[in-house]
Amino acid sequence: MNGAFFPSFFESFFIAFGVLIGGTLIGGLSAFITGEPPLTKVAEISTNIRIWAIIAAIGGTFDTVYSFERGFLDGDTRDLFKQFLLILSAMGGAQCAAEIIRWFTQEHIG
Repeated sequence: MNGAFFPSFFESFFIAFGVLIGGTLIGGLSAFITGEPPLTKVAEISTNIRIWAIIAAIGGTFDTVYSFERGFLDGDTRDLFKQFLLILSAMGGAQCAAEIIRWFTQEHIG
């Protein structure tokens, strides 16, 4: 965990947000090209890639696991708490993007 915490916190949110929005829009474009219903495919893709957006935002899983290990075994609860907040921020970014996509596609209605 190098660098300041708050820039990393906001970067984590917006990286997850961007991965989800960008991935679903490009997936919708590919659905349009192949003749599938684009908005339905966009809604489906947004639920499928949410976990990958979170993983991309926190920078992979090994650094996170190492930080958790250091927090538990070495008693460094500060890094453990920071890593938890970064994961929570990434989850918030992915959820916010998923809600925007859900509003855009209106797949939840009827």
